[in-house]
Amino acid sequence: MSPVDSSSVSNKRSKFEVALTSSFLLFTLIAYGFMVHEQFYSLPNLIEGRAWYEIFMHALFLALTSVLVYGGVLYHFTRIGYFKRVAKTRNNADREQELIFNSDAPRLTVLVPSYKEEQRVIMQTLLSAAFQLYPKRRVVLLIDNPPVSSTSDHDYWQLSKARSVPKTLTDYFKAHKQQFVQAEHEFLTRNDSVSLDIYAEAERLTKLWDELEGHFSSLIDSYDVHNHVDRLFLKLIYERLLSIINEKRSKSNALTLDVIRMEYRFLVILFDVEFDSFERKKYLNFSHAANKAMNLNSYIGLVGGFFREERVPGGMVLSRCEEKDATLSIPETEYFITLDADSLVVPEYSVRLISMMENPENSRTGIAQTPYSAIPGSDSLLERVAGATTDIQYLIHQGFTFFNATYWVGANAVIRAAALQDIKVVTQERGYEVCKYIQDHTVIEDTESSIDIAGKNWNLYNHPERLAYSATPPDFGSLVIQRRRWANGGLLILPKLIRYMFRNFSLSGLSEGFFRFHYLVSIAAVNIGLLMLMLLPFGEEFNTIWLPLTSLTYYILYARDLRQNGYRITDVFRVYALNLLLIPINLGGVFKSVEQAFTGKHIPFARTPKVEGRTAAGSSYIIFSYVLLAQFFAGGMYSILKAHLFLGCFSLMNAAILLYAIITFIGLKESVEDVMQGVAKKELSIEDLALSTAQKSL
Repeated sequence: MSPVDSSSVSNKRSKFEVALTSSFLLFTLIAYGFMVHEQFYSLPNLIEGRAWYEIFMHALFLALTSVLVYGGVLYHFTRIGYFKRVAKTRNNADREQELIFNSDAPRLTVLVPSYKEEQRVIMQTLLSAAFQLYPKRRVVLLIDNPPVSSTSDHDYWQLSKARSVPKTLTDYFKAHKQQFVQAEHEFLTRNDSVSLDIYAEAERLTKLWDELEGHFSSLIDSYDVHNHVDRLFLKLIYERLLSIINEKRSKSNALTLDVIRMEYRFLVILFDVEFDSFERKKYLNFSHAANKAMNLNSYIGLVGGFFREERVPGGMVLSRCEEKDATLSIPETEYFITLDADSLVVPEYSVRLISMMENPENSRTGIAQTPYSAIPGSDSLLERVAGATTDIQYLIHQGFTFFNATYWVGANAVIRAAALQDIKVVTQERGYEVCKYIQDHTVIEDTESSIDIAGKNWNLYNHPERLAYSATPPDFGSLVIQRRRWANGGLLILPKLIRYMFRNFSLSGLSEGFFRFHYLVSIAAVNIGLLMLMLLPFGEEFNTIWLPLTSLTYYILYARDLRQNGYRITDVFRVYALNLLLIPINLGGVFKSVEQAFTGKHIPFARTPKVEGRTAAGSSYIIFSYVLLAQFFAGGMYSILKAHLFLGCFSLMNAAILLYAIITFIGLKESVEDVMQGVAKKELSIEDLALSTAQKSL
């Protein structure tokens, strides 16, 4: 079952959800108030007795629990904001139609950054970008694979396949476009005649719809479906286009001359797309930094220019030149769509968001997006549970927009070119001038760029409709890489956020800061806070019923949202288990941020692997998970022996849940394999280091 579409939420249901969440929020705040009162109740006596250790433990306990309550309260607020937004937001079909048939529509370029992606993945993403219901669009594949000279046979084969996709699609779309351009031309020629037969024209148009319906039906029937990603691709693209065609064909008996003219134009627009590819690593004068941001920046900096290749000592450069001397020209564009190579967008994505941005009242909207949803239907329990957290994040991000605290989520977005120009900076790399529009200071470039965009008085907007989907890692090893990257960078961006908040200090700014601040610090604060609560020796005096009550409504609402988005209510326990398992991974990402803050050395951008078979997890994370399990169990038993039943049972419960997570999401056999593989790699690297040292000494 797919996640619920925001556009299908009724006003009546929205009002109920807002009322329910508001009452739960009040309950949480009351429970938190009683918990704070309990902690402060004994403080006067402790201060009088100068029990500084006990005072410190009370203050620490209150700080740690407040961090957790902060997240729960924020979830309530964003849920309220989400349902208030979907109750009011409506699409403007007339404005979208005007934009589709507007010959002066703003120019659109879709950028698809790709690194060692399989041909099938690239093909699906480019097709979803190409079949946008938008006039005269360009789709550019930004190939970031290693240069040919440094590739293995497999890498060379993969690079060749990636290069072939835009060429293959160019031939396909060009052939269909020519067919419909010819049909439109013949219609316009007949239209000059005074004896035009409307019924005959309707029959001709119906015949074209029938041919196109047969074409897409054939594509669907012959498509080699391997997995749930293929099923979603067919549903979002080919089946959606087939539905549009059938809807138009059903109205062919009531066509006017103007409608017939528009339908011929629509057939041309459907296939009027230009494909291109670009490889920045072929040229010395482009950034070769290993991250998605600089892949995007390299191409964005070329827009509107004319260039030619020049051979210099050491390789090739791409130099600006006059139009008459150019071997490469990049057209101007008013809008970019950035789309990850493992993502899919529905055909209405671009016209829906751009028509909103073209509204005069939204002239300062710099980025519009729909936070991506997880691709449904996976057979992997880990992928399904991790995808559930993604779909809940969709709700949270929609709530952020209600409070003017939107963050760009990098898998997809419509970006106004003028906004990128406003945040452009020029730096030097290897002696060459490099333009940066999207900062690569951290590996979460979309989050940092959100602050940059907002700092230039541009707005960011989340459209409350599920229009984009992105892949979720299918195994624990690949999930480790993704979530460690997500956890790395928030603390580094925090100073920039604080400066932004001080420059825009106001009552509404405080509300915005409440949500933006949590987004940056939550991974560090929540994981450290939860770990300290379970590991530190808090005594019997900290056994309070109010603490679990502060989180009760959060888990009830989370379970409710899971159910409403096509998951099971019991998945809330699996999400909790996965979050326990991710504690060492999240902390690993946080510590990398701290390392970068002290050393100034950029952390490499670790791309989520997409390979056949299982990706091995780092042995240190596997070992840490088992150490954490042992600590939970030992701590729980110790607390029970000390008659601290509440804390003891809590620790043992977490031990049992973590054991379930290890068995279910990693696997006992796989744990051993990954640890042994990690040990073997470490021994090999030590041998290589010793050999290298010996060779240098000789």
